Amino acid sequence: MDFSFDELPSTSQSTPKSRHEASEMPEDHDSSGGMSSSMGMTDIQENTCSSIDDIRRRVQDLVEEINNNRTSDQKVMDGFEEKLMKKVPEMCQQMKELMYSVYEENSNKMEGKLQELFEVLERCTKLNMELVEANQALSGLREALAISQTPEP
Repeated sequence: MDFSFDELPSTSQSTPKSRHEASEMPEDHDSSGGMSSSMGMTDIQENTCSSIDDIRRRVQDLVEEINNNRTSDQKVMDGFEEKLMKKVPEMCQQMKELMYSVYEENSNKMEGKLQELFEVLERCTKLNMELVEANQALSGLREALAISQTPEP
């Protein structure tokens, strides 16, 4: 938001001075006790108008400086945003590459574990087959033993 004091009306009225400010103004008194012509009412009004105009110019300069600083800040932020917008895709690509390397590492570990599991399952299958054969052999022996032990009629 830019500020401007160009629209403000110019006032030529003087502002009342405080007692302290009034006491700092040199007063030349003539011998009759009045103000001398060197510091007349016109001079005071011109001094006051000049001071107001100086303040107005200084305020306008400060407002312009603020606006210029804001413009500069906006340029810095735009530059930062541009750099950030370039950096984000790069960072995303790096994250993807890292993620894929982790996937590959995990896949290799899982492949090794699955291979071990399949070997164990294969041994279990062989042992199960041996147990079935042993069970059948024992069943055959039991039947033979049972037949041999039965009395003949």
